[in-house]
Amino acid sequence: MSGGTDHLLMALFMAVVAAAMGYPSRRSATDLDATPRTTVTFDELSGVRFFSMHTFNYSTLLLEDDRGILYVGARGAIFALNSSDVADGSHRTIHWEASPEKQMDCLQKGKNNKTECFNHVRFLQRLNSTHLYTCGTYAFHPLCAAIDADRFMLPSHFEEGKEKCPYDPARGYTGLIVDGGLYTATRYEFRSLPDIRRNLHQRPLKTEESPLHWLNDAEFVASVLVRESKDSPVGDDDKIYYFFTERAGEETTSFFDKSQVARVARVARVCKSDVGGKKILQRKWTSFMKARLVCYIPYYEVLRSVCSLDAGNWASTVFYAAFTLSAQWRTMEASAVCRYSISAVQQAFEGPYMEYQDSARKWSRYDGAVPEPRPGSCITDHSRRKGYNSSQDLPNSVLDFVKLHPLMFEEVKPGGGEPLLVKKNVAYSQLAVDRVQAIDGHTYDVLFMGTGDGWIHKAVVVGSGIHIVDEVQVFRDPQPVESLVISHAQRSLYVGAASGILQVPLASCARYASCYDCILARDPYCAWDGRACRPTATTASTGLVQDIQSGNKGCRSSSGRGFPMWKNRTVLQGDDVLLPCDQRSNLARAVWLLNGSKVPGSGQDRLRVGVDGLLVTDTLPQHSGEYRCYGEERGLRTLLAAYSLSVLPEMPHSPTAAPRPHAASQTDSDMKVAYVSAIVALVVLCAVLSGVLLYMSCLEKRKGKYVLGEPRPASVELQTVSANCLRKGRREEEEEEELTYPDGCLRIIPGEAPTAPTSPVKELPAVVPPLPPPPPLPAELTNGVGALPNVLRKMNGNSYMLLQQQEEPLASPLYSASFTEELSKILEKRKHTQLVEKLDESSV
Repeated sequence: MSGGTDHLLMALFMAVVAAAMGYPSRRSATDLDATPRTTVTFDELSGVRFFSMHTFNYSTLLLEDDRGILYVGARGAIFALNSSDVADGSHRTIHWEASPEKQMDCLQKGKNNKTECFNHVRFLQRLNSTHLYTCGTYAFHPLCAAIDADRFMLPSHFEEGKEKCPYDPARGYTGLIVDGGLYTATRYEFRSLPDIRRNLHQRPLKTEESPLHWLNDAEFVASVLVRESKDSPVGDDDKIYYFFTERAGEETTSFFDKSQVARVARVARVCKSDVGGKKILQRKWTSFMKARLVCYIPYYEVLRSVCSLDAGNWASTVFYAAFTLSAQWRTMEASAVCRYSISAVQQAFEGPYMEYQDSARKWSRYDGAVPEPRPGSCITDHSRRKGYNSSQDLPNSVLDFVKLHPLMFEEVKPGGGEPLLVKKNVAYSQLAVDRVQAIDGHTYDVLFMGTGDGWIHKAVVVGSGIHIVDEVQVFRDPQPVESLVISHAQRSLYVGAASGILQVPLASCARYASCYDCILARDPYCAWDGRACRPTATTASTGLVQDIQSGNKGCRSSSGRGFPMWKNRTVLQGDDVLLPCDQRSNLARAVWLLNGSKVPGSGQDRLRVGVDGLLVTDTLPQHSGEYRCYGEERGLRTLLAAYSLSVLPEMPHSPTAAPRPHAASQTDSDMKVAYVSAIVALVVLCAVLSGVLLYMSCLEKRKGKYVLGEPRPASVELQTVSANCLRKGRREEEEEEELTYPDGCLRIIPGEAPTAPTSPVKELPAVVPPLPPPPPLPAELTNGVGALPNVLRKMNGNSYMLLQQQEEPLASPLYSASFTEELSKILEKRKHTQLVEKLDESSV
């Protein structure tokens, strides 16, 4: 599909979205779609380190920066890597394979023994100061274990993992350990519904399943702890937020009326201190609430990844979420990135509730009375003053309301009412975010976005938009990026995928060779120090130049790179010449100057500006001059290449001079004619040779038959039909050139192919009396066969024998038998002549 068609589809896509959402987008589709400024392929990577062993699916990462360890959960193994260099060989390994019995049981259940019937480590976190806690699918029989971090070995006893880990390695899953409690969300068993549960060292809890399912075929993506109890003026509780995509029914909300959808994005929350109800909702959450998460186009969002960031206090928490289009948009691939504040999430949970109408079979806004304390809220100082010290003290009216009203009416809207980025032809699979303080004193959020084909997009959030600094191919073989973790201590990004772990620097400032490159990149990690582009984390801020907001201020040189070396080009008049101009930036526009004047890019004057450079076609003497190529970006021009072009009108006339262009063209034409003639002659010669070979082949196939006038093989006994047609000797036969004998006798005519010369045939005895000539043959013979022609054919297998008569009829009154009887008599007589050992009657 062409680029213009893509833009048209995206514009229509945006228009439909804006109309459906009920509010217009302030920016166009092209504004929302950002192009990475630079592209770095896998072969251009520098400073990266790769770790991989004889296993797959390095997707569960736990970074402990203070200890300098990166823990990795993979298929059948757990690794402890040196976070400063994951490839230094100092790693430790725990082998945790599923037992052969469990693998066989998994195979008998119809599972895939190449992908599913293994122990996929899905959970790995710090349990306490001495132990890690991990869970694995263990060939569809989940197990968990506490690992001594110092000894780094499996314990002798394992815990049942059915309530803590999914059985299916492909099932969506998220988990956290918060103050000794394990908070997980997934589908735990094959026939069970998705659930949010708490286990381990706290009171077990899970979601309600009747009369309404709180979760509807949910696929969980992430969970985030927000310490809202810290410095809370109302004595609030800590909360765990869950992000997922679920199947939804017909909902009537604040923006979307009577819309039937397949999947919607959600955010749910529970309170950390929730202990369930006393009689109602026993061992069930009393604080569960969920709301729709809106990014851009409603009802067609599939949540892929969520990451969070705060500035040291929970009130500044922001969530970044990546969405992709659902199956309804099969003809398009696009991703959207939205940012949500914690205040926007709280506002939705403090708003009106929804209620399911059985008669209408849909969810609609609930406008009735709401009991006190507010259903779904955590226990606060206000609740405690009224005697509600825990969730078990809540009245039954509140708990009954919670059972029937888990869904909120208000959606959680993104900041600014629109996404930060809508990127076509990309499927983002993972997000990670870092907050960096720039030279100007402002802080900027830097997003690392992993794609489904093994690329990383690094972007900086500027205002209400995103500037993509670069796109980096981190894996040669396309594969989804499954995990992203940022290390501030090592200034590295760890990328987990199916094939291994990759450690990538957060910034590669040395890649920017000039001041303009460094400034235009707008990379918060890099700044220009007057001589080179340096990392800000390791360079004193004095004298550094950086411009994140506009990306075009700070460089003193008007050219950015200085003046590149001049290159001379000399061509003949009428020739074409390409003047290359390598543009490192995908956002730059090539501007060419010829002798100080701008070269038009529309192909006028035989000058064509392309992505590779300037093409001068059918050159003329007036095309000679000085050519300069500039990269123009954000109002700045950088000199990239300079050429001095000379066009020679014609070559001098001398014996040693080369032919002029038209003479060269004539010579080329003559050479083409000669080549064509030679080819035709070769074709004719090949045809003649083929005919000769075919003829010789036919002669070889006819070998072993008889030909008129040639010696007969010894296997033929019959010489004549009449006894009076005797041979006069071998010499007379060799000298005979007529087809018939003068006495009118019949003779066997060989009719197929010649044979090799054979030994002479024995002469007939002289005592055989000649027979009288036969009478003229009647028009109809006695056996019903018509008069014989001059040549009689009789089949003998696949060959034919020919009998030839004299043209004149031979009349004889003595002949009264038919020709067939005459032949029989002759053959019978020949049996007694004993010319050869055996008579071959089939040859007649």
